[in-house]
Amino acid sequence: MHHHIEKLYQSAAKPQRKIIGLMSGTSLDGLDIALCSISGDGLDTQVTLERFTTVSYQNDYRQRVRSVFSKRDVDLQTVTLLNPWIGIEHGRMINQCLADWQIPAAQIDVIASHGQTVFHCPLRQHNDQRWGNATLQLGDGDHLAVTTGITTISDFRQKHIAAGGEGAPLAVYGDYLLFSSASENRIMLNIGGIANLTWLPKSRDANSVFSTDIGPGNTMMDAYIQQLMPGQLFDEGAKLALQGQVSAKLLAALKQDPFFALGFPKTTGPEVFNLNYLARAQQISGTSALAPADVMATLNQFSAQMIIGAIQQSCAAENCVIYASGGGIHNPMLMSQLQQALPQYRITTTAELAINPDAKEAVLFAILANECLVGGKQRFSNAREGIPGVTMGKISFAD
Repeated sequence: MHHHIEKLYQSAAKPQRKIIGLMSGTSLDGLDIALCSISGDGLDTQVTLERFTTVSYQNDYRQRVRSVFSKRDVDLQTVTLLNPWIGIEHGRMINQCLADWQIPAAQIDVIASHGQTVFHCPLRQHNDQRWGNATLQLGDGDHLAVTTGITTISDFRQKHIAAGGEGAPLAVYGDYLLFSSASENRIMLNIGGIANLTWLPKSRDANSVFSTDIGPGNTMMDAYIQQLMPGQLFDEGAKLALQGQVSAKLLAALKQDPFFALGFPKTTGPEVFNLNYLARAQQISGTSALAPADVMATLNQFSAQMIIGAIQQSCAAENCVIYASGGGIHNPMLMSQLQQALPQYRITTTAELAINPDAKEAVLFAILANECLVGGKQRFSNAREGIPGVTMGKISFAD
């Protein structure tokens, strides 16, 4: 037996594994690094979040990624060079974290790397019947493994697509295994760049579970503030949005995209919801001269209304608790709108379930890596809802 395979076998046989989950989202604010201790598998999975940090990206990183991010026409050489470079950069960030935490790399079983999405392209988005669903994440797992000396599991979305899914959202797998409850119906709401939710009925019936993208969470608000105020990554505390008034005309135009008429589940990204989308909506609605604060207030309302509608469509308020996570939970105007529009639902965060809401996405990829190592006895799937029962992730050895 090759020593790499033997090491994987030993990790899988442990009663508890240490897995580092990584998440780099569309906001490009930084790399989420979650050190998890995980035991069991399937519905018996138990996770303890031992350490968590977000390593902020330098402007050089952001500029390089933004040169190709969610753009159809890019420089192929830049894409090719970014793939190993991102893997190395993420590896260096992990090395620094482990040094700061005084944890030897030898104590880590595997790294679970989501990578950096640069283009997400499901069939329903490109609508070219010659092709299927596709997505592209950069940050090569081999380079990450060699840089850290830690076996790396990466590129999870490709197997999901190969098995008939759209490559997103993948949160449903970890949500079901970690958060499903026999005592209450739950919606796991993640407000990242794109907002998504997972419906977890208390029956725990896999055939009733689904996960779907909703539409823009923070992505359009972040892009607008970054264009308006270079160097500022987001509207901190909704400061600008709270100074504005919602434009009914612009809001109506923003809500007209065919994506919103599609049934659940569905997936989308900044390839659709971006500043060009905003500019078209302003032109159509005759609001191009709208004050920046009013634009931001309207974008905030837009995200809120799409989330509210998706929640109401997914489940009745009776005995349904919403557990929120992601950067959007720090937007007081957005969260206030959800509370006001959904008074019959209890809205809280995953902190109540012992998972830092800022770390949740990184933790979920650690769970996918754990399933890659030891799962399979309780294969979770729902073919009707685009959730294939597959093991995801490519394994890269450190030498």
